[in-house]
Amino acid sequence: MKTKSPSTIDEYIQSFPKEVQTILTNVRNTIREAAPNSSEAIRYAIPTFIQGGNLVHFAAFRTHIGFYALPSGNTKFQKELANYKIGKGSIQFPLDKPIPFDLIRKIVKFRIQENTLKEKKTKAEQIETKIRRNSWW
Repeated sequence: MKTKSPSTIDEYIQSFPKEVQTILTNVRNTIREAAPNSSEAIRYAIPTFIQGGNLVHFAAFRTHIGFYALPSGNTKFQKELANYKIGKGSIQFPLDKPIPFDLIRKIVKFRIQENTLKEKKTKAEQIETKIRRNSWW
C-alpha cells in the first residue's frame, strides 16, 4: 500500500521521530532566515524553497539529512563540502554529526544570487527578442 505524500512541509517534518523533527525544523528555519522572500512547497515529495525558481530542497533519511542545492551549489562550496558525501546536486549531512547550519546559510544565499542573475538574464533576453521583432532592419 502506498503512503500519501505530505502536502506541506509541516506534514513532512511531523512524519519523522522527534529527534529528526528537531533537525529538520532547524534546517528549515536556517533556510527561511537566509531566504526571507522565498516560498515553501513540497516538490518531488520533499520540502522545497522557491525564489526565482527552485532554490534548495532538503529531506530526511535513516542516517542523514539530504540537502539539494543543485550542482552549482556543490561546485561553489566544494572545499567546505569535502567532509561530506556529495553527489551531482546532493549533499549528505550525517545525523550523528553536527549539521553545518552556517554552510547551509551560505549555500542558500549563493543560490538566491544565482537565481536572481538567471531571472535578470531571462528578462534581458525577452526584451532583446521583442526589440528584434519590432525592428525595421
